Amino acid sequence: MDIPDDIFTEPEDVDPETLNNLGPLRRLAGIWEGQRGVDVNPKADGPETRKYYERIEMQPIDPQANGPQLFYGLRYHVHINTREEDITFHDQVGYWLYEAATGLILQTLAIPRGQIAIAAGHAKPGDRKLVLRAERGQTEYGICSTTFLDLAFRTDSYQLTVDFHDDGSWSYVSDTMLMVKGRDEPFLHRDHNRLSKIGEPDLNPWAKIVKGAA
Repeated sequence: MDIPDDIFTEPEDVDPETLNNLGPLRRLAGIWEGQRGVDVNPKADGPETRKYYERIEMQPIDPQANGPQLFYGLRYHVHINTREEDITFHDQVGYWLYEAATGLILQTLAIPRGQIAIAAGHAKPGDRKLVLRAERGQTEYGICSTTFLDLAFRTDSYQLTVDFHDDGSWSYVSDTMLMVKGRDEPFLHRDHNRLSKIGEPDLNPWAKIVKGAA
């Protein structure tokens, strides 16, 4: 990455309407549901397969600048349940970010079991597939876990593949490579589902102000 000499000055020509500047992430904005998720995870007796359903909300945030670097993005919340239980199966929050100048896409994620990550990839506005990756030990796009998780269920890599479909839906495959304590081989923890839109996104706060003043 080329770092400019001036790392402090922020861009002046910034569009307040995030939805117009999300590039390939524009298709993700909104509220989504998926009913046919499948999770394969490690258990003491071997791999366990669970079916799940989920709701994902992705709402635009105001443009964000790191000096001259400019991101447009979505704040998201994933909530997953199984048919046989009422309690939460998986909960996740974070941001999807897009840097138009370079095509960089980031997904930040945090789960309430003591784990965070930043996954990165590149894409153009018209692309129909996104691939993002994070690896343990990387200081830029890496994975950080609690001591227990790192010793018992170490996450060595995370890859998320998103495919956009002609009917407006999208699907994902999430592959997490785990090193489970006492096992000789890594375990591929995989989740996949297809999401359909049930609600449109809101405007980001700055865009609301601009439209309210117009």
